[in-house]
Amino acid sequence: MPRFHARVLVSLRPSVLDPAGEATRAATSRLGVEGVSRLRIGKAVELEIEAPDADTARSRVELLSDRLLANPVIENWELELNEIAANGADLPA
Repeated sequence: MPRFHARVLVSLRPSVLDPAGEATRAATSRLGVEGVSRLRIGKAVELEIEAPDADTARSRVELLSDRLLANPVIENWELELNEIAANGADLPA
């Protein structure tokens, strides 16, 4: 059965305050890096999944993203999905 590599990028919705991002942004100038006017913290979740085809894999990861990996009230998510070749390299799905 084909295997797929999925990366789900989760970020806070623009309307949600990000105290960790703001604290990190403030620290950039203390480290001597000027010009950072906006910084938001998110997370990346990577997984491998077996599925008969890319559409099924996408559907399953979308379900996980909506119900488990992200809080739909305060977070948005994006999905990157690639089929894994026999040699272990990612192929476009």
